[in-house]
Amino acid sequence: MTTPQPKVHTQLGRPAVQIFAANERMNQMLIEHLDPAAWKAKPPTAKPPGKARTIAAIFTHMHNVRCKWVRLTAPHLKIPTQLNRAHCTPQQARAGLAESGARCAEMLAEALGGCGGRVEKFRRDGWARPWPVGLEMLCYMLSHEAHHRGQVCMLAHQLGFPLPNAYRIWNWEKLWKECGSPGGPGYDS
Repeated sequence: MTTPQPKVHTQLGRPAVQIFAANERMNQMLIEHLDPAAWKAKPPTAKPPGKARTIAAIFTHMHNVRCKWVRLTAPHLKIPTQLNRAHCTPQQARAGLAESGARCAEMLAEALGGCGGRVEKFRRDGWARPWPVGLEMLCYMLSHEAHHRGQVCMLAHQLGFPLPNAYRIWNWEKLWKECGSPGGPGYDS
């Protein structure tokens, strides 16, 4: 006998999509404000030398992991083309992240929207045990990306390319409104 999905999921789809859209906007803002010279600059303190990722490699990794999440969790959705970290430009990364972000939003809407979508389990990697869909899925996705945004900010600073407008990624009310919520967090509709 199967247990029906809890009703709580029907209320999570739209906010999950908006939250992931705000997350994607943060990625786009970082690339927009990044000095192009920092894109492929080698990290100064890599040990052993040559083993640390460039900013280009970090953003392409984020996109490629999203592609894997979609491929494993929602293969019925159009799977974006992966990016090559050695040749990816900031423009290609922005376009790729926008596309993979849209697919992840569709995946979240199906998983958490309660509309009978085909997403029933979150498969974050081929070796990992699948998770039931729920807030854990969204939290995992957000924490993965926040970790890498932190790496980008730290690396840009170490390379001498501070991000003067990076603080704008924490203006949640503005990001939330830009991503579809009429009043931001705490707004009662």
